[in-house]
Amino acid sequence: MGSLGQILRHPDEIYLLVKLKMEIKKAQKQIPPGEHWRICYSLLHNVSTSFSYVIHQLRTELRNPMCVFYLVLRALDTVEDDTSISKEVKLPILTDFHRHIYDRDWHFSCGRNEFKVLMDQFHHVSSAFLQLERGYQEVIEDITKRMGAGMAKFICQEVETMEDHTEYCYYVAGLLGFGLSKLFLASGLEVLTPDWEHLSNSMGLFLHKTHIIKDYLEDINEIPEPRKFWPRQIWSKYVGKLEDFKDEENSAKAVQCLNYMVTDALIHIEDCFKYMAALRDPTVFRFCAIPQIMAIGTLSLCYDNVQVFRGVVKVRRGITAKVMDRTKTMDDVYGAFYDFSCMLKAKVDKKDPNATETLHRLEVVQKLCRDIGVLQKRNSLVKDGAQPKPLIIVMLLVLLLAIGFAYLRANRVIEINNAISDPDIIMNTVSKFFSN
Repeated sequence: MGSLGQILRHPDEIYLLVKLKMEIKKAQKQIPPGEHWRICYSLLHNVSTSFSYVIHQLRTELRNPMCVFYLVLRALDTVEDDTSISKEVKLPILTDFHRHIYDRDWHFSCGRNEFKVLMDQFHHVSSAFLQLERGYQEVIEDITKRMGAGMAKFICQEVETMEDHTEYCYYVAGLLGFGLSKLFLASGLEVLTPDWEHLSNSMGLFLHKTHIIKDYLEDINEIPEPRKFWPRQIWSKYVGKLEDFKDEENSAKAVQCLNYMVTDALIHIEDCFKYMAALRDPTVFRFCAIPQIMAIGTLSLCYDNVQVFRGVVKVRRGITAKVMDRTKTMDDVYGAFYDFSCMLKAKVDKKDPNATETLHRLEVVQKLCRDIGVLQKRNSLVKDGAQPKPLIIVMLLVLLLAIGFAYLRANRVIEINNAISDPDIIMNTVSKFFSN
């Protein structure tokens, strides 16, 4: 019932949550004919609902190549992440993956849950890839080859220094930024600026450094071996083993190291602004901007938050719906970054060893947002509105009950009579509706 509680505490977000849900369902109907395309878009939705949404809203000429590109790289990432695969088996798969995408018969079962399904169904991804125009194929092949080689390099060595950390993020995300830029160019929707390589890399680094920070616990708890992407040069100043951050007695040290990692990620924001400001097509802009806003939102939640080492830290769905609904121009980006940077800045303890650098980087971001963006006359993404009145709460409950009944009937989950006799079923169904 956690998600339902959040909904009731933020009633202004209900409309946007329902609107987002309907838009996702509508987008899922815009699938090209052919079984492999149907399965590819189903796989895309299952491995990442948020990326599925921003990919679906792209123009037709870019939507299919982007779907395939994302699935290919997620499959490559699944091989890299599966620590049960021996190094002897894993290395040739990573380095040869760019060849496997041409083979409709190739598959390799690994990963868990929806990622295992992706690997088992990868022949459909290959079939879709082979239907793309040659220009798109060349971009996907090139990036897959280079990324696979970089992943293989770091299978054989740990992330020791901050330079290693940045290099690893370049291989797994900076190259993704390169590939996206080249796909935009191949589609004819965008042109590349002279500094596109540097800016594309920064876009990828900002996203992936954020993922590495928020996924600490998931990575360190991986079975049979932990995944370690935080640089030893930094965490070894605080503990003897990276796993030690999970221990409650190391909470203060863990948070200090976490704050350093967040501060390091902030350095890429100015480049991200430059990249997004140069985009021309509104759908490409939204495709790039929404993940970037979600990244600064995630960093603002992770900063100084020991929960990173205890469980899951993520932006709540209501704010995600706001971001997806309101992100249309660079002014929206500046406004969102300003909101989240203020939220992060309010959490900085001047006793933190890295507080001065953190505050400096946040002030740079905020100055850019104030000087370039239009911050007046806008609704904040993160500030709560006034508390709802009792009548409004009653109306919301009626609305939620209606949604619950409609969802039950549409999905044939149970008989309506059972729902009437057990109101908890309706409440749980509403929570499921908004969390899916």
